[in-house]
Amino acid sequence: MSDGEQNPAAIPTAMPDTQGDGRWMSLHNHFMTSSKDKEPEVVFIGDSNVQLLHQFEIWRELFSPLHALNFGGVGDGTQHVLWRLENGELKHIKPKIIVLWVGTYNQGHSAEQIAGGIEAIVASLGKSQVQAKVIVLALLPRGKNPNPLRERNMRVNELLAKTLPSKPNAILLNVDPGFVHSDGTISHHDMYDYLHLTRHGYARVCQTLHRTLLQLMDGRVKTTEQ
Repeated sequence: MSDGEQNPAAIPTAMPDTQGDGRWMSLHNHFMTSSKDKEPEVVFIGDSNVQLLHQFEIWRELFSPLHALNFGGVGDGTQHVLWRLENGELKHIKPKIIVLWVGTYNQGHSAEQIAGGIEAIVASLGKSQVQAKVIVLALLPRGKNPNPLRERNMRVNELLAKTLPSKPNAILLNVDPGFVHSDGTISHHDMYDYLHLTRHGYARVCQTLHRTLLQLMDGRVKTTEQ
């Protein structure tokens, strides 16, 4: 992006209430109030991929024992997560580790803009959650067949791999176990709609993440690119 040009993916923006039921704002307020009496060691924040993880047994098996909270939104882009953070969503808690997974739902934004939005979130967390290490999960491929959004996500990951190593509080973690087959397709057994993960897909993703969380909590991983 040119100097002085504003990045829409890095401007804190509330999710428009297009359906008129106020769900997104209600969820944001719920996260703030429900965390007042919590002392989590790990907080997950991001989009629907984070939210849906909470509904599967693997969350209870791997992450609940780590005293984890799930602050996954519904279709959030980077700008929406930024708004949530800047409007106090984590103000009552001080986790050791924050897992950030967002970017694939950004609509109309380029890879450069999305990467910039993720970097803005990392910078915000670096100021408000100085004690926390941030695990940025790389974006997964999407769509049954090769498509521009899959290419965009890959480019976001490439950009983050260059910039995040300079961030002292963050690491980039690739949790894609190889969802794209040799013929370029993704199986519905891994992503039931070729975007959201199935139980089997989460099982494949979460092993790497869980192992990294344990290593970070034990001090065996430094905050540099994985």
